[in-house]
Order: sequence, then C-alpha cells, then structure tokens
Amino acid sequence: MRDRLRVLAVSCLGLGLSPVASGTVGTLGGVGIALLLPDGHFLLCALAAILVVSLLTVALGPWAERHFGLKDPPAVVLDEVAGFLITVLPLHADGGAPTAGRLALGFVLFRVLDVVKPPPARRLEALPAGWGVLLDDAACGAYGLLLLSGARAAGVPFA
Repeated sequence: MRDRLRVLAVSCLGLGLSPVASGTVGTLGGVGIALLLPDGHFLLCALAAILVVSLLTVALGPWAERHFGLKDPPAVVLDEVAGFLITVLPLHADGGAPTAGRLALGFVLFRVLDVVKPPPARRLEALPAGWGVLLDDAACGAYGLLLLSGARAAGVPFA
C-alpha cells in the first residue's frame, strides 16, 4: 500500500504512468495546479506548490529510482510539475494568475526546453537521486520563465 501511494505521488496521481510521452502528460499536472490556484494570491500559492512538489521529488527520488530500477524514471513527473510552475510564475506587477495564453505558451516552451535541456540542465541530471531528478527540470523552468518574461516585456500579448 505504501508503494502504491508513493507511485501515485511521484507520478502526479498517475499522469506519469502514461505509456506515451509521460513527461508531457505529467506536465499537465502542473497546468491543473496552476488553474486551481487563486488569482489574488497566485504567486505565493505557486511558490508554495513548487516548494512542496520539490521537497516530495527530492525525498522520494531515491525510492523511485530503486522502485523503477532507473535513474530519473519517466514515471516520476513531479519534477515536470515544478519546472512548469516555475515557467509560468508571474514576474509582472500585478502578480495575478497567468492567462490561458501564458499557460499554453509556457507548456510548449517548458516541454521544448525539457527535451533540449540547455546547459547546465543536462549536467544537473547527474546529481544524486532526488536532486538530479528535480534540478534539471527546475533549470528548464527558470529558462522558460526568463523567455516568457522577455516575451511579455517585448509586448507579446499573451506572454
């Protein structure tokens, strides 16, 4: 029973168990969380969600690698959730919830960055256990945040 609960946690309620594109499907968990967060306190709630998801990833990472017999197992998608939420953090003045356009653009941007893994993201995967699982996606999320913020500053209306 404990292992089932852990699998549900690291796979974001089973999204990471998708037989196809588990990282992409798992990132939808981040979209769902973003949609549930209150507009007036989005930034604070998103930061809290990132912290909780990150702590779970680091804590359960060693167990997940043993359980699935792989380093950074595809079923573990809490790291994608954290990375996506970092990407869509509001850095603009009102700090409110992101628009549907920003969520969609953030989703695509984060997935591309997570596949490409620009430096130093790929090297961060080599860190031990839960840290390696988490930090490559957090770095991709930070790149996504910078790119989305730059697009917003450049006047892209939905960024």
